[in-house]
Amino acid sequence: MNDPRVERFAKVLVEYSARLKPGDRVLIEGTTAAEPLVQAVYQHALEVGANPHVLLEFPEQQEIFFRAAQGEQLDAAPVFMKYAYENFESRIRIHSQTNPRMLSSVDPAKLGRRQKAGSSLLETQMRRGASGELKWVTTLFPTSGYAVEAGMGLLAYQDFVFRACHANEEDPVAYWKQVEAEQQKMIARVQGHNLVTLTGPNVDLSLSVKGRTFLNSCGTHNMPDGEIYTGPVEESVNGWVKFTYPAIYNGVAVEGIELTFNQGRVEKAKATKNEAYLLEMLQSDSGSRFLGEFAIGTNFEIDRFTGNILFDEKIGGTFHMALGAGYPETGSKNHSVIHWDMICDMRQDAEIAVDGETIYRNGHFLP
Repeated sequence: MNDPRVERFAKVLVEYSARLKPGDRVLIEGTTAAEPLVQAVYQHALEVGANPHVLLEFPEQQEIFFRAAQGEQLDAAPVFMKYAYENFESRIRIHSQTNPRMLSSVDPAKLGRRQKAGSSLLETQMRRGASGELKWVTTLFPTSGYAVEAGMGLLAYQDFVFRACHANEEDPVAYWKQVEAEQQKMIARVQGHNLVTLTGPNVDLSLSVKGRTFLNSCGTHNMPDGEIYTGPVEESVNGWVKFTYPAIYNGVAVEGIELTFNQGRVEKAKATKNEAYLLEMLQSDSGSRFLGEFAIGTNFEIDRFTGNILFDEKIGGTFHMALGAGYPETGSKNHSVIHWDMICDMRQDAEIAVDGETIYRNGHFLP
């Protein structure tokens, strides 16, 4: 029996998030574990007149690659993805791993080398996305692996995912348009100002957003969504932050991360688990120690940490920062092969002030 939530999910991805039009070439990325959603997206794309192209991996493909690949194989850019990112009008990525930790034992140097091989994809996505040439969206299909990571049963996790995306409603688009309107009011509190200061049990940090643009993340690039974000002035970040939750990148969970910034650059870094991986990623290139993103999560329906950044960075009452590449449309000038989001809870004894005025306290914007 087909799940009607999958059909509604596909419809909102095609018609609202990716905004597909007749003639648009769209790359649909996923694994075979996401077949129900891939098939539904493929059909809806055809129905609106687009030209869908499916690129599927089998669930263990990445693990096999890193076990067997050597030398130039690690450095070879993915040909089909590269062509699509450079030429297609859209890309829909459906995360659907059956084991989110499959790469946790891979040599960090190998992961870093592969990251550099695919760095042009991230740069192209951000550049063409900023100009409107590429309508990209990233989402997730609930698998048993993600359910285990979240500490939930599969059926409960499916309910959680579809509820967070509002695919359980008759008109998800209406909901996301309402989110857009509400978040625009939040943006008005910070846009056009200069100094942002964050204080709390896990943060004492300042950064400048002068001349930078805050973007309204309401389901057009991520699904689910719920955040406002910008690229801070690169050399302006000063202070200390301890991230509340594990920061997971390439399937490696780094816990207890503490970073100290001086004139924008991470000068001290430590972690209680997988510190070596953190330090390896910080050495990726000249931009990996600078911030490419500062964001505030606004989705209070994502009420738990799940171990998946697509959901966790949206948790209402948190902020997150990304080391590495910034989004050009925000005004960010930072370039890197990495974009690594890290989350800090602000729901207790914490404040955000803009140019000296407190606008946010204990997880909520003030009236």
